[in-house]
Amino acid sequence: MSKRIRAEILVNGLVQGVGFRWFVLRRAHSLGVTGYVRNLPSGEVFTLAEGERHEVEELLKAIKIGPFGAHVTRCTIDWGEPTEEFHQFEIVS
Repeated sequence: MSKRIRAEILVNGLVQGVGFRWFVLRRAHSLGVTGYVRNLPSGEVFTLAEGERHEVEELLKAIKIGPFGAHVTRCTIDWGEPTEEFHQFEIVS
């Protein structure tokens, strides 16, 4: 039996202005993960993802690499219990 989890992921590096949020959105949709991704004023990208453990872990692997043109220097993850408040994955501002 799979367990649903929640991950709050903060990514540092060259991650804005390179299509990072769209990359995360497409990957999350393909995996069936819910939540959101947003740019932060600090230049970082924040992703909140909920789904089956293997789905969220696959999304995390993709985020650590990023799209062509991105350069991820650090990725921090806080794991938790899902709130089930999301019905889709989207880009928010």
